[in-house]
Amino acid sequence: MSKLIHRLSESLLRNLAEKYPVVTITGPRQSGKTTMCRMVFPHMAYISLEEPDTREFALNDPRGFLARFPDGAILDEIQRAPDLVSYIQPEVDASNFAGKYILTGSQNLSVSNTVNQSLAGRTALLTLLPFSFTEISTHWADSKIDNRIYSGGYPRIFHRDLNPTQAMSDYVATYIERDVRQLSLVQDLTVFQKFMGLCGGRTGQIINYTRLSNDTGVAQPTVKEWLSLLEASYICFRLPPFFSSISKRLVKSPKLYFYDVGLAAYLMGINSPDQISTHPLRGMLFENMIVTEVMKYFFNKGQNRPGLMFYRDSNGNEVDLVIQQAADVIPLEIKSAATVNRDFFKGLKRFKSSIDRANDGILIYGGSETRIQNGVQVANLSSLHEVLSRYFS
Repeated sequence: MSKLIHRLSESLLRNLAEKYPVVTITGPRQSGKTTMCRMVFPHMAYISLEEPDTREFALNDPRGFLARFPDGAILDEIQRAPDLVSYIQPEVDASNFAGKYILTGSQNLSVSNTVNQSLAGRTALLTLLPFSFTEISTHWADSKIDNRIYSGGYPRIFHRDLNPTQAMSDYVATYIERDVRQLSLVQDLTVFQKFMGLCGGRTGQIINYTRLSNDTGVAQPTVKEWLSLLEASYICFRLPPFFSSISKRLVKSPKLYFYDVGLAAYLMGINSPDQISTHPLRGMLFENMIVTEVMKYFFNKGQNRPGLMFYRDSNGNEVDLVIQQAADVIPLEIKSAATVNRDFFKGLKRFKSSIDRANDGILIYGGSETRIQNGVQVANLSSLHEVLSRYFS
């Protein structure tokens, strides 16, 4: 087993725990939430609510359960005992000291709704996704894009030197057996797994619910319910379109992306890095990777609503990603090619001419150079976080 990798969110977690009585960390299963909490708070009591006897105690006698931890505790997978949060509120109000409880959860809406209702004003929220490029930069000394896409960022793959295909196969099987059964009344798990594969093949594309329904063989309301289920457990997310006051008709449907590009590649049937180089959806996988890297940049700074969108009008003019922070509107174009082509700048130029307050933008490509070209910041994978820090400190 390799040495544990420190997370960029660690200092933020410490800081929040010094100011709030509760810190709630959400994110996909196996994204490293538990490991980070135990590294940051090594002397704090740790309790996993996945353990049946522990969960039963917490559900049947919440006051007695919490009384065991007068100095606080890390409560892992809080969605397994959601009523416990209601008893945490008077506990923290009475004790009046910061950092008493660290809660983790891997079911987005379930945890958020529970915490927002019971711990409003008492908890800080932190989202932890799988490793960012910065966190595993030493692992990627070869800088091969196809290897990065194939491996994704789930910590277990790196900590235990796992084969990504096998790791993703186990991940999907565990997810379906655990979260799907807990969150939904999906009757046919085989059809649901087929649906996941179809979603993988639509990475980076505008969602067409009718086609997904026809290809899966289930009704449109079921498709939408299943997409919400995937979102609730941090498998994928819908990127909304950018709207402005301009008179042009804009596309209103969202795009589909996965929180981990390695999982998206697995669901496409990819089982080696060599298959990526010639895959027809390589560009979409690269785009997915960059979109989630930008998302990780903001999440690791404690910004849970980073204002990420895409732009496309009815004439086909588009920009892959639009970052809107306060008065700043920064378009970001994503190209997997290793050579910069002048056509790569067309979408950025049209966006700037159409949208008030728009910046010249950023072009992220699959090459090695970083420079200013045509007023646009050209950057690569290695410089992405540095470039973002210039715009969003």
